[in-house]
Amino acid sequence: MSHPRGKAGEIDVRHDHVRQILSYHRRSKHYLQRYADGPGRLEWLNQPAPFRTYVGAPVIDLALLAEAIVAPYGDLYVLGAIAPRRPALDTLAILFELSLGLSAWKELQGSRWALRCNPSSGNLHPTEGYAIVPTLPGLEAGVYHYVSRDHRLERRCTFTAATAAALTLRLPAQSFLLGLSSIHWREAWKYGVRAFRYCQHDAGHALAACRYAAAALGWSARLLDAPGDAEVAALLGLDRDADFAAVHPLDREHPDALLVVGHLSPGAADLNLSAVKGSDWTGAPNPLSREHVSWELINLVAAATWKPATAPEPFFTPQPLPPLAALPPTHSRPMPASRIIRQRRSAVEFDGQTSLDAAALYHMLERLLPRPGVPPWDLLPWRPHLHAGVFIHRVRGLSPGLYFLERDPAVHEAMQAACRPTFLWRRPALCPDDLDLYLLAEGDLRETARTVSCHQDIAADGVFSLG
Repeated sequence: MSHPRGKAGEIDVRHDHVRQILSYHRRSKHYLQRYADGPGRLEWLNQPAPFRTYVGAPVIDLALLAEAIVAPYGDLYVLGAIAPRRPALDTLAILFELSLGLSAWKELQGSRWALRCNPSSGNLHPTEGYAIVPTLPGLEAGVYHYVSRDHRLERRCTFTAATAAALTLRLPAQSFLLGLSSIHWREAWKYGVRAFRYCQHDAGHALAACRYAAAALGWSARLLDAPGDAEVAALLGLDRDADFAAVHPLDREHPDALLVVGHLSPGAADLNLSAVKGSDWTGAPNPLSREHVSWELINLVAAATWKPATAPEPFFTPQPLPPLAALPPTHSRPMPASRIIRQRRSAVEFDGQTSLDAAALYHMLERLLPRPGVPPWDLLPWRPHLHAGVFIHRVRGLSPGLYFLERDPAVHEAMQAACRPTFLWRRPALCPDDLDLYLLAEGDLRETARTVSCHQDIAADGVFSLG
């Protein structure tokens, strides 16, 4: 994307991009009186293939080793509780298995589909994963695409000795890079204009899944915020027009994120990757659908949000908080993190009767607060921008109503000024001191929760819902 020269021109371009993004937001959001534009009906025979492969790329089959991770799930939240393993082919296999890998296959009336460890809107999985590695035990230096269906790596690029050396010099010891991309068409097939929203949503899920998987191996992970999208695309081979010549343009991938994973010290982790350029590329992507429907608003917002390279910013260090309390026991023996991760499922129905103790809710909410070295929030370099509005329906010890959780106390005055003046802003009596939770309005708000959640019963029937 070209930019006008000079500061005034750059500001004009940024303002134009913001206008396009806000226009997309307005035109792709649901309203009480209508839904956003989408396909009139689903063309099931044209559903995009759920797995991206690069035909002709050398493959490396991975072993299913996640059961070897026996650390309890609660240890993921305790800094230093899990001894770090050595980055190698077998531990890279575990990382992918617990982050982007398949967790189950389901079958109904002749249809068969896969579930994965990373959540996805409509189980459509637009997110693709890549490893960019210096020489690791059992793996040549290069760029690898992960195929979850087969639990294998496809070697897209083999680095020269000079490129491998350049990457090794720039990475912390015992670490490698992980890249994520999105195929917007996978979501647009079902959700139409809202697909870009859902791809961003899924990229966030994938980032968190990668961070939890890294924690299970005793590793850390940092999102690299300085590289631009063009740099990420070049590193992952997504800008190679000749490789994608045989597929429809909507089958191409959009760069999402680049992470450094492994044995990392706290703080910033932005790297100069300008010298890390692959030369020996192999494989061509598979086509995903016979026909495609282009949603021009998605193309516009993807261009408007295309990130330029930026200077590294100081890594956000959250305020000191007391260590997280142990999770309330639910079994006689703590469950391994690997088991909990692999049995994740979407909630589709609640009974409308079960209740929860306030202490258990506080345990959950405390895990939404950023703490140094604690996943998944230490992945991000910036301070929290998202906070939680919580509809509480049946929590013992708390009045039903609308609550607000501030994930950064610095926003308190601005949030109060932005909200209606009748809100109470009252802290629950026994709420932990480190949890900035406020009661805004008392009352039975189950129907309100259902309405703002696209009239879904689960928002009213659950113990609580949030957004």
